[in-house]
Amino acid sequence: MPDVKTKNSEVSSEKPKGRPRSFDRDRALIRALDIFWRKGFEPASVAELCAAMEINPPSLYSAFGNKAKLFMEAVSYYERVYWKSTWERLEEEPDITRAIDNFFSEAADILLSPSAPCGCMVVLAAINVSQESADVVEAVSELRQEGKDLFEKRLRRAVTEKQLPSDTGTAALATVLNTLLEGMSIEAKDGATPESLSATGQFASRLLPREKF
Repeated sequence: MPDVKTKNSEVSSEKPKGRPRSFDRDRALIRALDIFWRKGFEPASVAELCAAMEINPPSLYSAFGNKAKLFMEAVSYYERVYWKSTWERLEEEPDITRAIDNFFSEAADILLSPSAPCGCMVVLAAINVSQESADVVEAVSELRQEGKDLFEKRLRRAVTEKQLPSDTGTAALATVLNTLLEGMSIEAKDGATPESLSATGQFASRLLPREKF
């Protein structure tokens, strides 16, 4: 008859399968963000992601489903942690000029923050994603559209409150502002200084139309 104590001891000494008990999801997402930002979605391999997150491939699939779902959760985490409050302050500031000025000033800081990927994940990590990754293409497209929608919502409010002319093309202007934000992301990735990126952002409020007298 085998020694039960010895057998149990041998079993308990084996490495647990799947995610480690100390698995920190946010920490794993931050490390995945760095890989996706530097490599892009498709070039980033599962092996590289696992090495960065210090988990094995079965753990990645168990925790996130697949690479595409990991990417989308990482982008969602990035948007929530670094951008959510900035978008909220855009809505809360009653004066449209200050709202736009403050938003782009904060954006410049975020895009060059040492604790965040240098440049917007939505713009830089999902460029040239193939149609085979349809879920990623759709999710990132929706996030970009969400930015335009938030800008347009704030601009429409400014029109209603008579801070902008009644004939302001809010949809087109929202697209211009969002395009400027995306361009600043590329500038950040290319090594822009805080001063130069901030100076670029200062032009955003100058794009707002004024009443003609």
